[in-house]
Amino acid sequence: MADPKHPAAPWRNFYGRRKGHTLRGSQQAYLAEDLATLSPGPVDWDVNPDRRKLDLAARFGDRPVWVEIGFGGGEHLVHQAALNPHVAIIGAEPYINGVAMLLGRIRAAGVDNLAVHPGDARDLFDVLPDASVGRAFLLYPDPWPKARHHRRRFVTPDHLAPLARVMAKGAAFRIATDIPDYVRQTLEEVPRAGFTRVEAPLHDPWPDWTRTRYESKALREGRTPHYLTFRRD
Repeated sequence: MADPKHPAAPWRNFYGRRKGHTLRGSQQAYLAEDLATLSPGPVDWDVNPDRRKLDLAARFGDRPVWVEIGFGGGEHLVHQAALNPHVAIIGAEPYINGVAMLLGRIRAAGVDNLAVHPGDARDLFDVLPDASVGRAFLLYPDPWPKARHHRRRFVTPDHLAPLARVMAKGAAFRIATDIPDYVRQTLEEVPRAGFTRVEAPLHDPWPDWTRTRYESKALREGRTPHYLTFRRD
């Protein structure tokens, strides 16, 4: 089914929230003043209906490109940007309150190697060149715990196939979750999409990890974090 505003666009169901509580004045200012300048380039269908690929070299120079899918409040994204100033990192997040939180963190940290797509990661994948991403992060994604909703999870072919296309050979795909059944589905679906798991202790975080608010909540509520790494075949 086509999007009535953009007939060439595929119909993509979106099940999460796009906006929560009313934004503070400072957050509204971040969105008005900073968001446009942090764009990775033309992503949305209304500005790029032909789905032209982004010119990453023009936007980021010779920096390797990483992607974080659903960055929440942006803690990890800014942490990685500060640790890796030689890398350009694109964050995709449709929840505008999280985007506003990220923009505040970017100002506070003073990092200049981030770009932000305030929307569905699949639209970003449409316009990323093949094999252009050197690392991807999926951290505490929405668990959709009911069995009938498992098809909404990110670790399904609708999301994994376009992600696999844009990732370079040998690129790392990191996933963190506190939901054992999400681990099960991840281990089933991600290898089918063209990835091989990197064997490592399931409960040991990565050396450059920083705890996010979602992980802190999981620990407070007695759930155990799991950390998985895959390599693009």
